[in-house]
Amino acid sequence: MSIAPSEVQIEDSSEIRDRKRMIKVIVWDLDETLWRGTLLEDGAVVLRDGVAEIIKTLDGRGILQSIASKNDHNHAMERLRGFGLAEYFLYPQINWSSKASSIKSIAASLNIGMDAVGFIDDQAFERDEVAFSLPDVCCLDPIDLGGLLDRPDLNPRFITEDSALRRQMYLSDIERQKAEESFIGPQEEFLSTLGLELTIAAARTEDLKRAEELTLRTNQLNTTGYTYSYEELNEFRQSDRHRLLVAGLIDKYGTYGKIGLMLIECAEREWTIKLLLMSCRVMSRGIGTILINHILRLAKEANVRLLAEFAPNGRNRMMYVSYKFANFREVEQRGELVILENDLSRIQEFPPYAKVEISA
Repeated sequence: MSIAPSEVQIEDSSEIRDRKRMIKVIVWDLDETLWRGTLLEDGAVVLRDGVAEIIKTLDGRGILQSIASKNDHNHAMERLRGFGLAEYFLYPQINWSSKASSIKSIAASLNIGMDAVGFIDDQAFERDEVAFSLPDVCCLDPIDLGGLLDRPDLNPRFITEDSALRRQMYLSDIERQKAEESFIGPQEEFLSTLGLELTIAAARTEDLKRAEELTLRTNQLNTTGYTYSYEELNEFRQSDRHRLLVAGLIDKYGTYGKIGLMLIECAEREWTIKLLLMSCRVMSRGIGTILINHILRLAKEANVRLLAEFAPNGRNRMMYVSYKFANFREVEQRGELVILENDLSRIQEFPPYAKVEISA
């Protein structure tokens, strides 16, 4: 964890590491894994014992699920509907491609990294092929399903409101994507059709579980990758030397949930953005620009120098680009940590396609 010890009381580092590696999506094989039997040989397949309960429990924890199966798509989906489980699987890949190829497609559609994928398949060959091609994927044997729900990487510390709604929010994203793909015209015109409403507010106690979850789950649209616990975030929330802001988003398709977190260290004459992150689900909504310009306005009103920390992790370059577009420039290098500064001379208006409500 990259936090100065003077800022807060830090949790044991092993506990942080254990919580940071979390599986965000389980990808199931079908034949002899999710169900007993081989569909193309015997249509009378039956669910493996306990599988329905496992699927529903994972869903309630906010862990997404999909399928990578070599099978006939229509036939397999028909059986899943018959079992009452089809709705739980996002972007199912039921085809004759390699399992690694299917998992790549699922991860790309969900916009998550391979290190957040768990893959369950009864065939050692399939698991080995995936492990070789995608070494960051956690490969699991269905023989171990009895202990699956007890795995630490499948047990988030908190089950938040956003967690419980995660699958539904991704289903709404699918509807948005369909609408965007069929829309003819500039991106901003499409965004204007969504009725976007963004809220930016000082974090409340009830926001902190989701805020911790965001620091643990968000790697790409994250400026520093700092991991903060509920207790640390609560100290920041109450600190006179920090501002902890949370952003939420809704549109005509429904809620995105709490999708942004900002932590600013506020000295008398100098502010430093310690953390700026957003859910990947809002990547194309221009939310980063709005959040950055809100911070610029706050700093200008406070008449302080504004710095920002950036820690490259190989996946978050888009956040560096966002800072550069917002007129930040590099002023210092501290090891791998880049320090940027904004002279507050160029602050953009909020875009007309989004209604922004500020209470912070």
